[in-house]
Amino acid sequence: MKISLKVIACMAALAFLVTVQSASAQGKLEGVWRVTEVTIPGANGGIIPVAATHPNLMIFTKKHFSFLNIAAVPPQRDLPQQGATDAQKVTAWTPVVAWAGTYEVKGNVATFRMIVAKDPSDMVPGNFFTAEIKIEGDTFTWTPKTNQNGPVANQIISKLVRVE
Repeated sequence: MKISLKVIACMAALAFLVTVQSASAQGKLEGVWRVTEVTIPGANGGIIPVAATHPNLMIFTKKHFSFLNIAAVPPQRDLPQQGATDAQKVTAWTPVVAWAGTYEVKGNVATFRMIVAKDPSDMVPGNFFTAEIKIEGDTFTWTPKTNQNGPVANQIISKLVRVE
């Protein structure tokens, strides 16, 4: 009987610690972040530095996130306000990555669910992705692990720094 109570007490303490760590990690995410580096795995991959002038932001509140990035180097900055051709519009719009939704952290894994996104397929009910996260001071890295279809094949690592 005493052994069972000890086991239950240890399990309760462990559950409490995991919950505290998750809440702590989620709290540490709150704020504004900027991508500074992207690591692409594989033989043709490598580490790609992201210039401080490159337009991107990731914002976390207590339960929600928003990510906006122009995935082009250099980003399109000279689209005419009026009279742009269809080709110019496609060139400017294609590299835009936009997601916003909810997230939750358990241990070192964050689960993201899109509410709104540039790509309509990201907003299909039931869609999600998980990422392994690591926060050290003002540096945050995340590596996609799974989505609604299973393991993510191309696990690109993003490194971000806190803006505020």
